[in-house]
Amino acid sequence: MLRVAVVGSGPSGCYTAQHLVQLDPGARVDVLDRLPCPYGLVRYGVAPDHEKIKSLQNGLRTVLEHERVRFLGGVPVGPDGVPAARLRELYHAVVFCVGAAADRRLDVPGEDLPGSWSATEFVSWYSAHPDAAGAGFLRGVRSAVVVGVGNVAVDVTRMLARGTRELRPTDMPHAALTALAASGVTRIHMVGRRGPSQARFTTKELRELGTLPDTAVQADADDAALDPAFADPSGLPPPRRRNVEVLRGWTAPPRPDARRLIRLRFFLRPVELLARDGRVGAVRFERTVPDGSGGVTGTGRFEDIEGQLVLRSVGYRGVPPAGLPFDAATGTVPHLAGRVLRGGAVAPGEYVAGWIKRGPTGVIGTNRSCAKETVTSLLEDAPSLTSRPLPADPLPALRAEGVDPVLWPGWQSIERTESRLGASLGRGVVKLADWPSLLAAAGEAGDAVTRL
Repeated sequence: MLRVAVVGSGPSGCYTAQHLVQLDPGARVDVLDRLPCPYGLVRYGVAPDHEKIKSLQNGLRTVLEHERVRFLGGVPVGPDGVPAARLRELYHAVVFCVGAAADRRLDVPGEDLPGSWSATEFVSWYSAHPDAAGAGFLRGVRSAVVVGVGNVAVDVTRMLARGTRELRPTDMPHAALTALAASGVTRIHMVGRRGPSQARFTTKELRELGTLPDTAVQADADDAALDPAFADPSGLPPPRRRNVEVLRGWTAPPRPDARRLIRLRFFLRPVELLARDGRVGAVRFERTVPDGSGGVTGTGRFEDIEGQLVLRSVGYRGVPPAGLPFDAATGTVPHLAGRVLRGGAVAPGEYVAGWIKRGPTGVIGTNRSCAKETVTSLLEDAPSLTSRPLPADPLPALRAEGVDPVLWPGWQSIERTESRLGASLGRGVVKLADWPSLLAAAGEAGDAVTRL
């Protein structure tokens, strides 16, 4: 009987578990997560107002409720928890599905001023991640600058412009809802260093900005004029052409009655965050122009854009998983079809899937085929892996390492507590936002009996 530990319960981890139990009728899988809650970025990264995407949790739930899959939450892997080497002793194989946890930096002066954050930190706050920074993002903020023109940048821009009426039905934590409701933000600048025809947001996400109540959207016509494809987008690939068509409709002056204005700026590269009154007060940008090869070059001309809140959204990078080799240039673990490579040789029983395998690319569904490739490799190796004897059940050994896993009944108890919290506030489900609350709610399940 093949026993596998999958580290990470986001989409890549769940799809890995799903393929394992579908393709091997005897396989048993423990899905470990550092957090007491499953679903990874579907719970903690998808915007609260995107209910359709968040409903993907239902499919992931089906995987984690499979009779041969067990969820073990609250289990850190690494120096502060269970060593990766110990997992290899307890399971025939370990698949690391730990994503790309760090944000890329701008690497400009002033980036660490108060009021300067990564977009992921802001997302974690309004998504109730228990490691999120405390309140204070919006205190004293009139104007916000979002650096980046991808979907995450669109998400945080939209959240800054949303009103209480639209956010109240979501599962956003109540403290974040209250802070956003009291926000004094009236100007949001979303800025990219290249042109509108090269922006990476999807058209559906982009169009949402134009549907926000009491909010006008303006694409700067002077910026756009620097992009040859903006005037005639017919030669662009369809997704980029549709983006340009939407942006072209926003170049007119904004309506004067709007409470908020979202300005989309292009061909501006951040070079410094400027301090005012002990915190960030503006971002200095250098004007760029197309270099004729798909990139941009600086012009030596500068522009300051006011912002008491700066959110950088310029990509993610992988973090070295404890005990695994790591390629810092790509931010991934070296692998061959999902098999971890150590010094160029396959490391028996060690595998990767998801962003830590391929880098932060693709959409949620991309993880399905990525996981299948890794599982195919693992099952090809299974005859040699299963020749090694294992403990009857790794759970007692894990507990002996000092961890107290949150089992599926504990997660169900968290869900019930979040439903009760929402009802008490006159809302739907409202997520718990801190470690003590989550662990207390999980503990209400009592001493659950393991399902394997």
